[in-house]
Amino acid sequence: MRFNFELPESNSESHRSITPKEEVKWHPLQNHPVFSSSAVDGSRNGSGAVGASRNLVAWDGASRLYYWNSNKRCLHRISIRLGEPDPTSILAASPSKVLQADVKLNIEVDRISINRNGSALLLSGPDGLYVMYLYGRTCTEDKNTIVCRTVSIGSQLYCSSGNAMRTLRVSWHPYSDTHLGILSSDSVFRIFNLSSDLLQAEQEYYLQPVGPGRSRNAASICPVDFSFGGDHLWDRFSVFVLFSDGSIYILCPVVPFGSVHKWESILEIYSDAHTFGLRSVNSSAVSNSSLAITWLEATFPEIDQETADEGNLPTLKAHPHALFDSSLSLQGPLRKVCHGEEDEALAVRGAECEGRAVSFLYNLVSKDSILVTAWSGGQLQIDALADEIHPVWTVGNPPRLRVDYRDHILALAMICEPISIELPVKVVQPLDHTVWLGHPPPLLRLATVDLALPRKTESGSLITMYVDPLMLERIYALHDGGIDSVVLHFLPFTSQNSGKNETVRTPSVHPVLSTCLGEPSSPSPLCGFVSLSDSFGYSWIVGVTSMLECVVIEMKTWNLLLPVQIDTEKKPVDLGRRKEIDTPDIISKELLSGPKVVLLPQASPNLRSVAADSIEGRSTLHQYFKLFHENYVEYAHKVYFELKHHAPQVTRIIDDQHARLGEAHEKILKVENKQSILEERIDRAVKLHNFLEQRLQRLRDMPGVHKKPLSRAERDFKSELDHFTGVESDALLSSIEALQARLRRYTQSEKGSVGSQQRQTLRKNQVPDAQISQLKSAIEKLSLVNSENSKKVKLVESALKHQESSRT
Repeated sequence: MRFNFELPESNSESHRSITPKEEVKWHPLQNHPVFSSSAVDGSRNGSGAVGASRNLVAWDGASRLYYWNSNKRCLHRISIRLGEPDPTSILAASPSKVLQADVKLNIEVDRISINRNGSALLLSGPDGLYVMYLYGRTCTEDKNTIVCRTVSIGSQLYCSSGNAMRTLRVSWHPYSDTHLGILSSDSVFRIFNLSSDLLQAEQEYYLQPVGPGRSRNAASICPVDFSFGGDHLWDRFSVFVLFSDGSIYILCPVVPFGSVHKWESILEIYSDAHTFGLRSVNSSAVSNSSLAITWLEATFPEIDQETADEGNLPTLKAHPHALFDSSLSLQGPLRKVCHGEEDEALAVRGAECEGRAVSFLYNLVSKDSILVTAWSGGQLQIDALADEIHPVWTVGNPPRLRVDYRDHILALAMICEPISIELPVKVVQPLDHTVWLGHPPPLLRLATVDLALPRKTESGSLITMYVDPLMLERIYALHDGGIDSVVLHFLPFTSQNSGKNETVRTPSVHPVLSTCLGEPSSPSPLCGFVSLSDSFGYSWIVGVTSMLECVVIEMKTWNLLLPVQIDTEKKPVDLGRRKEIDTPDIISKELLSGPKVVLLPQASPNLRSVAADSIEGRSTLHQYFKLFHENYVEYAHKVYFELKHHAPQVTRIIDDQHARLGEAHEKILKVENKQSILEERIDRAVKLHNFLEQRLQRLRDMPGVHKKPLSRAERDFKSELDHFTGVESDALLSSIEALQARLRRYTQSEKGSVGSQQRQTLRKNQVPDAQISQLKSAIEKLSLVNSENSKKVKLVESALKHQESSRT
């Protein structure tokens, strides 16, 4: 049941208190003033580390949403209402509270995360780490601004100038509100306790995945990501570390000093160590379980047998403790379960993944510990732990401790190396024989999901993964192209399959949100993502793009894991046999088969000679009458009885047929009523079809529609004609005009020369007369050629016009 409470109007006098309060307005979250175009500053909104994933949105698990504004370097606290006014929307209060740090932040924040009780928020960036305590004092200048105490974490390690150390992953511990786990690029995993020391780590684990005497590529042994375990046996004390080559290692046990744990959980693993460890016939199992029991009794001193019988302690607090002669072993690399000979590298990562490992996710679904590895090539490698995790120490490698004057442990540091244990690659039988022997648990490959992301750069795609808080089987994968939802339909220990012989369902992948703006090469990446849920079973996701566009999407959870039951073996029902299947038998098959066959007695061949009134004749008649009564009279009684008692059934069948007939009549009437509408629609369709045909015909009659493109020979001939008409005809005409001009000038010059020049003219005219005759003959020939060419051009033009008219 959902309860909706109406807020009082701001102008209502009856609801006003004595102290004036600021008017609060409720908007849909995507329309909140914080997420508006006016708040976008292109100079700094898209800033951040290149190639780093960003998440500037956090949720406290109740009714407050936090958003870090990179432009103003402040934190917005937005009060929200889930599922109001309808289950698909989220309301947000305006104006929002602005939380300012009391110190100057010299880092670019790319990720924020809130602790378990919602009292502190982590601000992490490539240049440092800060923690802001959310309960501060109100600013005197602005009532909506709250100044919060902000402290720096490990400033000497992560914030010093010129330090090349980078923080790879920072996460709150799930069983403490004051402990932070930090994995840095120097291959050291540190745990900081904010309540005791902000500069020095409480615990340090130096990760050395390469054993002594072995060599590997330096690029493949770089840590990438880590994740704390869940609430399951020794998983709660485990830290999973992912390296760039895809190998996964485990640190167990790792517990923050002063963290709180359930009594039942500690008692369960304590009893397991006594039952399966100390009673084992293997000396290694006894030794490992003895060390685990010693560690549990020292870390949780209340877990003795007398207190366990009382059971009056709901929780236990972890005391600082470390084994003085042993350091934790780096268990791994975890190998997958195989049924044949396989290469060592392929047993770790698989041949279907491309690139390098970029992120890691631990997910606990009931009894299944799911490990998801994201690769830069766009693949998700989904594995499950095929065995339980047990703590493993390296004896003879003492840790480094820092104690106070009372010899109480304040901090510790360990060098964690893998134990050289030869693990069988081929695993066929169950792994009960490996309990407490120090073998790292193998991985059971569930699936490999390819998100089909484009490879734009050599570094590949950056993928960040989150778990749906309401449905743990769903995983959200964030990348440059948007958000994808991956739902696991099969888990080895808590499978949803109803039958044993059913095929294993592969994970279903669905795109939830696409951030590509037209072109996949120009996406608007998400700078914030959070998954919300309420107690009514509704789930939402909230995403914020780099352009401050807020997107709210309701996610369906009901019946999402139920498989579609399809009987592939069931044959379709034949319509001819439907009556036999649906209609019950009115008359039994015995009656329909008729009376039984009468077996006549063996009569003597001279039966006709027997007299009817004789003793032999009467006996024979009595025997025939008895057979007739047993077969025909009794059969008639059965027929009568069944017909009489089947009358109500026949009546019921007739009534059912009448009802079906009435329904058929009603459907026919509906069809008849709709027939007129269908006829009108058909008429309109026919008219539209006719109109389109007429329009098409008019388009066909337009000039140039039926002109077909010229063939290659026609194009060559046309180009030759164009060349002839455009070049040679003009040259002939120009030469004729030039000759005519020269002839006119020559005749004019002859008229001016008389008298004394006659003798010279006669001498010179002997040669010019021959030239003149040649010129006249050339002119005549050119005129003839010109006339012939003009005739040919006219013939070609007429032929082309004839061809065009014939085509049309």
